Amino acid sequence: MNNIINFFNKLTLAGRISLIGIIIVVSVAIFAPVLAPNDPMATDPDRRWADASGFPLGCDNLGQCIFSRIIYGARLSLIIGFASRLIALIIGLIVGLTAGYFGGWLDWLLMRIVDMFLAFPSLLLSIAISMFMGTGLGTVIFAIAIVGWAEMARIIRSSALELRSAEYVVAAKTLGASDLRIILTHILPNCLPIITVIFTMGMATAVLSEASLSFLGLGVDPSLPTWGGMVATGKDFMISNPSLVVYPGLCIAFLVIVFNIFGDELRDILDPSHKGNF
Repeated sequence: MNNIINFFNKLTLAGRISLIGIIIVVSVAIFAPVLAPNDPMATDPDRRWADASGFPLGCDNLGQCIFSRIIYGARLSLIIGFASRLIALIIGLIVGLTAGYFGGWLDWLLMRIVDMFLAFPSLLLSIAISMFMGTGLGTVIFAIAIVGWAEMARIIRSSALELRSAEYVVAAKTLGASDLRIILTHILPNCLPIITVIFTMGMATAVLSEASLSFLGLGVDPSLPTWGGMVATGKDFMISNPSLVVYPGLCIAFLVIVFNIFGDELRDILDPSHKGNF
């Protein structure tokens, strides 16, 4: 408990607000079935554009409750963001730690593969993967993960290159510790601060990527409530009912902003040497 209080005290006002914002979004996602007043997927042509009691933000062109879909959209956005970043992190960890620790020809080979992925514009690569595999929740998560792992691998490799020459690593080698043991017990734990930062800041990128794919019709099933999908559907009614785009668009912007700010705060706290350099 004291550690949590000390961490909170180290945050700036902006960092505290962003953390509270993240907690609010996560809470909304967890308790979506309780908070949503209506079934987010239920349609009723008779209540198109309805603005009656029980529908706080009205209904869309299909008679679906906008407020309920926004609440459930938080859940899907966080699931897609977390799952895609976790997969990207696992791949990036394996590649980055292997390249940074062993070096030599293996480092050169792995980094050329990383360069190949970084050479493609991330959105275009995501679109290509989605078009090849088809739409769906799994496809979106996979597409965002494949786009994001290379940047993680390069950052983790830089940390591993620095740590492999540390005195405690050299001492562990002298005592006969295996490479795997050194990586897991000495290199990886000391990479955790930078891993935490890039994972947190990457959540914002993942949310934007999901919104972009959904807007282009390459995201999850259109019937599922996602913020990007709501913007894509609402763009055809921007003049007559701009709220269909404004509300989910503001939610996307809010989530991206709080994750970016909190990621910056984590970087400054966990690695003070970089403070003010970005």
